[in-house]
Amino acid sequence: MPRLTRDDLEKLRGRLKAESELGGRGRRAQLTVHLGTCGLASGADAVLDAARQALARGGVDDVIVTVSGCAGLCSREPMATVGIAGEPPVKYADLDARKMREIVERHIIDGKVVREYALGSGEEKIA
Repeated sequence: MPRLTRDDLEKLRGRLKAESELGGRGRRAQLTVHLGTCGLASGADAVLDAARQALARGGVDDVIVTVSGCAGLCSREPMATVGIAGEPPVKYADLDARKMREIVERHIIDGKVVREYALGSGEEKIA
């Protein structure tokens, strides 16, 4: 096998990034469930299972489901972030399986933010 060059790696990185980003390969949404130790201790694994089941039950196949570590607000776990292409991401807190199913149905499928579970909306950037 020939050695990869820096250019080869950059091309591969760009292709993979484009395919995994919202809008790439027909993806319109991303759901991230935060599975840090605090999230797992609070039941985030059940929230993740409920999300996957609700997406499958709804026949939704254009959503990237990912996991991450702690979101930084341990007292508000389990938490999840929903990003819809072209809209600011929404972070949801104090979740359980029932709330997650509702978020999938109302926000991801119907396009309406579930305000009663939302912690906040927008990018998390340090200037």
